[in-house]
Amino acid sequence: MRGIELTPEIPVADLADLGARAESEGFDAVFASSHYNNRDPILALSRVAAATDAVRVGPGVANPYETHPVALASRVATLDEVSDGRAVCGLGAGDRSTLRNLGVERDRPLRRVLETMKVGKRLWAGERVTHDGTFDANEAALNYDVGEIPVYVGAQGPHMLRMSAKHADGVLVNAAHPRDFAWAGDRIEEGLAERPDERGAFDVAAFASVSVAEDGDAAREAARPPVAFIAGGAPDPVLDRHDLDQERAADIGEHIEAGEFSAAFEAVTPAMIEAFCVAGTPETVADRMAAVLEHVDSFVVGSPLGPDREAAVSLAAEALDRGYRER
Repeated sequence: MRGIELTPEIPVADLADLGARAESEGFDAVFASSHYNNRDPILALSRVAAATDAVRVGPGVANPYETHPVALASRVATLDEVSDGRAVCGLGAGDRSTLRNLGVERDRPLRRVLETMKVGKRLWAGERVTHDGTFDANEAALNYDVGEIPVYVGAQGPHMLRMSAKHADGVLVNAAHPRDFAWAGDRIEEGLAERPDERGAFDVAAFASVSVAEDGDAAREAARPPVAFIAGGAPDPVLDRHDLDQERAADIGEHIEAGEFSAAFEAVTPAMIEAFCVAGTPETVADRMAAVLEHVDSFVVGSPLGPDREAAVSLAAEALDRGYRER
């Protein structure tokens, strides 16, 4: 998979145009990030599907807290219908600080994601489902035919990585540095050792924040917002792996939770950008992509993309082509 993540912080029509541009540049999957304070990703992706011919489309990633898992399965199934069978379901536990804004406690995230995936697949297969776990469903069913939809789990921690390898169709490893992918690969191998043969092939995809521009400094500056969200929610072991200040990261998370985004972005350090984003000139980005591709099967170019979105789609495609050649 050669995927790209687009953020519906821009008008839906503009996002659809970017999706069409991404397809013309050789990307074969378009994900839309899923946060309540942006436009609805499923509606946005339906417009991307209408503007394209072959790319897969899916949330990157939806969480089963804001929306009941059965309703989420139906929304993704609807996207599959309007895209003529091109949907892919990116599923994850969601951002802790963002969910707190909604008064939602991210309780038992691994179980919630696993149960959501299993119930969704049963619903898409036409089953009537009763479930009693991290959420309840009583004789739930969809009143229309769906079929198979691949599920990719967004993961960073060891347990979610292992679970995805055992149960899902693929994993979106939320990282940007080769050091993190090397570590994640070991956890994924542990899960694959327990994966039943009938589940078929498993795709390991980098889901890496990328910011690219001819001006490397401008690219790194544009990386501040997503890096703030990543650093503010990063677990201590990840911060320690990159020798990053835990207290500063916690402060960034508190700023984000309070809606003080400017303060959060300003607190991002160059070391955080290096750890959590593939940022710089096309040459620099291509070299980092090649290093990451040593550890994964696929690459999803995540937001912010760069200071100029349209140019960044093309530059990222070129860098990814070079990264595949050089790995």
